[in-house]
Amino acid sequence: MHSNRLTRRDVLRAAAAAGATGLVPFAHAQGSGWPAKPVMMIVPFPAGGGTDAFARPLAAQFAKQTGKQLIIDNRGGAGGTVGAALAARAAPDGYNLFMGAVHHTIAPSIYPRLDYDLQKDLVPITLVARVPQVVVVNPQRVPAKDFKEFLAMVKSSPGKYNYGSAGNGTSHHLAGELFKLQTKTFITHIPYRGAGPALQDLIAGNCDIMFDGLGSSANHIKGGRIKALMVSGNKRNAAIPDVPTAAEMGLPDYTVTTWYGIWAPKGTPADVQQHVADEVRKAIQTPELQAIWQQQGAEFPNFTQPQFASFIDGEVKRWAQVVKASNVKAD
Repeated sequence: MHSNRLTRRDVLRAAAAAGATGLVPFAHAQGSGWPAKPVMMIVPFPAGGGTDAFARPLAAQFAKQTGKQLIIDNRGGAGGTVGAALAARAAPDGYNLFMGAVHHTIAPSIYPRLDYDLQKDLVPITLVARVPQVVVVNPQRVPAKDFKEFLAMVKSSPGKYNYGSAGNGTSHHLAGELFKLQTKTFITHIPYRGAGPALQDLIAGNCDIMFDGLGSSANHIKGGRIKALMVSGNKRNAAIPDVPTAAEMGLPDYTVTTWYGIWAPKGTPADVQQHVADEVRKAIQTPELQAIWQQQGAEFPNFTQPQFASFIDGEVKRWAQVVKASNVKAD
């Protein structure tokens, strides 16, 4: 049987490696033995989306800190619920993690039957990043110079334009439906298997609009591949300071935020949960990750575990009300 216990030989070998590389891989692990091997983290969307944009830099920094890999396992499908179900069934041994998002607090209100219960089968560990939603378009397919012109185009041609999302029940989907509700417009929803594929189709000109999390759109906006017309809420974002807010555009109630967090399967040892939270917090507070978070317009709410759990409870209830008011169904 494989053991995660560190032997004296392991520690000496690690110390020798640290001397050669400048790393101290077991500085946090000597007490508990975690992590004594690579850690697997399910990301429930294809590569290239918002979750990936934060998961991969975090994984690289985790490896620097602990000397052990944090392996990203992309498992897309059904608005992120396929990956969540796999994570819920994973062994609670401290070597299986799940990086989910706001979408997972929406899913219970969208899907009539799920193969897992977010609040019973998974344990919230820490919030990783929070970014505003942004209205972006393909400038060739939607040649609007600003949001007001865009809104006039959409209103004058009901059903002509479409918007891509990361899948049914995701924040992209709900943001689009809220937009339709509040502007009294009609645009067609096209669900994808993740934000990455949807964004690539937007850039390629195969769809018109996205209501995307700024984390995945920021670099493409700056590169001119897509055009940002409005950021949700009432506060401009430092990553795209010239883009007006929803409040400025006459939509004071249009507030949609995308956030990403880490869970573990129920039964994961409490001390390991704390180690994960500590390592994530340490990683995000490094200058390297602070720069990446800033570039993507993200903030890091430094929640404790109980605060994150309470936040999730509130999000589940809030999105249930939004789904009911918008009459959103899984397409």
